[in-house]
Amino acid sequence: MKETRAEVEQMRAADADRQKVADQLKIALDEGRLSLHEYDDRVRLAYASKTYQELLLLVTDLPRPGLNATDVASRRQAEERRAARRLPTALLVLWTIWAAFTVANLVVFGLVSATTGGGVYPWPVWLLVPGAALGVVTVGTQAIRHQQRSR
Repeated sequence: MKETRAEVEQMRAADADRQKVADQLKIALDEGRLSLHEYDDRVRLAYASKTYQELLLLVTDLPRPGLNATDVASRRQAEERRAARRLPTALLVLWTIWAAFTVANLVVFGLVSATTGGGVYPWPVWLLVPGAALGVVTVGTQAIRHQQRSR
């Protein structure tokens, strides 16, 4: 049986759990994220905590140890850039369909050309038309999304 987050948070914490939180608070103090007064208050509360929820409240506003503000900001910006580059699902579906159709046509064209000895009209070149249209729509969509983010 899998416990829910709420059930886990209500479980009693062990001394080892309190020590881990105290260690994380010490790292935050060393990195300059906490003042000495805040550190003292939080360590006192950590050792007085009875549940995981009480322990988690002491470290929820702290990033993982070893990360500085620049790392946190750069990770956030990288995630935003990845999200911005991600195509809408409809365009992904259309590109997948176009690619599958193009591959199938190229295979058939290759087989027909190989078995008839050449001189076959290169009909797959017409697949460039919907591909170009799809490319224009993709570039336009990304430009609009970029413009909306810039506002």
